[in-house]
Amino acid sequence: MPPPLSVIMSAYNADRYLREALDSILNQTFRLFEFIIIDDGSTDGTPQILHEYKARDKRIEVISRPNKGLTISLNEALARANAPLIARMDCDDVAMPDRFEKQVQYFTDHPECVLLGSRVNLIDPFGGHIALGDYMKLTHEEIDADLLKGRGGSVVHPSAMMRADALWKVGGYREKYNNSEDLDLWLRLAEIGRVANLPDVLLKYRRHPDSVSHMKYENQWTLKKNIVAEAYARRGLKFPDNWTFNPWRPKPVDLQYREWGWQQLKAGNKAIARKNAWAALKTSPRSAASWKLLICALRGW
Repeated sequence: MPPPLSVIMSAYNADRYLREALDSILNQTFRLFEFIIIDDGSTDGTPQILHEYKARDKRIEVISRPNKGLTISLNEALARANAPLIARMDCDDVAMPDRFEKQVQYFTDHPECVLLGSRVNLIDPFGGHIALGDYMKLTHEEIDADLLKGRGGSVVHPSAMMRADALWKVGGYREKYNNSEDLDLWLRLAEIGRVANLPDVLLKYRRHPDSVSHMKYENQWTLKKNIVAEAYARRGLKFPDNWTFNPWRPKPVDLQYREWGWQQLKAGNKAIARKNAWAALKTSPRSAASWKLLICALRGW
């Protein structure tokens, strides 16, 4: 008999954060799931970590093969999934222990729902708190309106759980929209069912300079207008002449580390502030601002 939930993840050179991500899934209060992980051609310690965990937990299935990219990997994992519900997870984030329990219960209580996310807690590369995502909308109408503005993060991708039959009905992820594949999929799912976010914080969503949001942001901008224009066309609506997307642009890496470092120092997280300071110095060794942060972090202010 298939499990009630399939969890899918793609991992590429993820050894820095991978163990924490895997532990957060395997320690869920809801335990009836299969965990399908695509090792997308990693060249670091990712394959060894994955096979170590696979040997310890029979719920894990690992597929290792050459690099093909995120969207192809997710569709490959979907093709292997057996459950009626699909949960996404990324290899650098941390799920709260009751994430699956609360999401599965919501799907049981709301058969009209095809896509469910949650609010998230933003963390820095070292796990320090950045911000609470309490700005996120909860209802179908609010989320769909944001998606039509190009805001794919209206449902945070690694917080998402979906109905498998709905995924197959809309055709899964589309490779042509790789790097904005979530926005495209969310819009198509919103056209055949209801979408929602739980008000609970069920994921620690990690920001770091090697993430897709930081590395591929320009490509994401290019894709969003086409994705939204297609959604308007599918719905028989005129694409607004004045449609604009106000993009988020990552800050220079050393500046971003310094901002995170000062935030952690002000919050009393001296050890994490020091880690951000060292990371800023590695990026810009001659930066007086980075040295100032390190000195203050070492002193405790």
